[in-house]
Amino acid sequence: MTVPFSVLDRSRTRQGREPGEALRDTVAFAREAEALGYHRFWVSEHHSVPGVAGSAPTVLAAAVAGATSRIRVGTGGVMLPNHRTLVVAEQFGVLESLFPGRIDMGLGRSVGFTDGIRRALGADKDAMGDFGAQLAELAAYFTDGPRPHPQVHARPAEGLRVPMFVLANESGAERAAEAGAALVIGGLKGEDAMLAAIERYRAAFRPSAGWPRPHVMVAGNVAVAETSEAARRLLVPEAWSLAYSRTHGVFPPLLAAEEIEELPMTEKERGFYEAGLRGHIHGTQEEVGAALAALVGRTGADEVLVTTSSFDRAALLDSYRRLAALAGPPERPRRVAAPAATAPAPRA
Repeated sequence: MTVPFSVLDRSRTRQGREPGEALRDTVAFAREAEALGYHRFWVSEHHSVPGVAGSAPTVLAAAVAGATSRIRVGTGGVMLPNHRTLVVAEQFGVLESLFPGRIDMGLGRSVGFTDGIRRALGADKDAMGDFGAQLAELAAYFTDGPRPHPQVHARPAEGLRVPMFVLANESGAERAAEAGAALVIGGLKGEDAMLAAIERYRAAFRPSAGWPRPHVMVAGNVAVAETSEAARRLLVPEAWSLAYSRTHGVFPPLLAAEEIEELPMTEKERGFYEAGLRGHIHGTQEEVGAALAALVGRTGADEVLVTTSSFDRAALLDSYRRLAALAGPPERPRRVAAPAATAPAPRA
């Protein structure tokens, strides 16, 4: 493979275990990912979800960065509708000041999973419509030029260069292009839709101080094992968790694959479960290597972001070890050069 591999870990909880254990597992996993040579390690934002412990991504990113020394650390992502842009700028400014040249700012436009969560966060569905304006405002806080609020400085963010990434969701590709940010994109409603979104992003991209050229990161579940069937079983816990959420309205902790395979499922549950097992890359190293090479060839991706979760943590780590071997020996991540004092540099 000629592109770097990166990791997004969502701090999934496992049946019978405490959320704190999932967070500690994330930090330990980051150290493992660094040793294996992964390029970036990102954490996510979810609120009031029983199956996810990661609710405060910048806090968790600080713990990850403090436990590692070379790998780039970031968010996949901070959901801007849930936050004031000034606060987000300050948080990433603190992170970049503490861990210079290692912080990524991944941003999304999702709001809470339920009406109750959205009310608690103070962000209803309409807030997603302001995403483009929020991106522009956030970027402006990192420059030495005009600010959204002339008397307000986002310290210590102002003048720092923190790479900006936008997670594609519906119009996310266009928003990333307008902001001059990198694009993070998964399967959306199928590969044709993903390829079309990438094409729109590249066509509309506006060069920025941080990203003079478009940068595409394709994201998805990738499972590698000694056999194709063993790799497929790694996908079972996440597929069932998704099926359960769509039929019960609750995203539960992960169950063991063998327990799920014995569950009596309704026809509707079975349909969602089987759909959740499709569309992912899994198999032996040779099979996965060929599939990823083909995906990168079709998309022209600059990076691959792996988001796989599973109940069996040892088997999951083995999958990431096998995947890392496809990328060759570990390399020291490239660092972002500090900008000139007068350069408007919100992204890199």
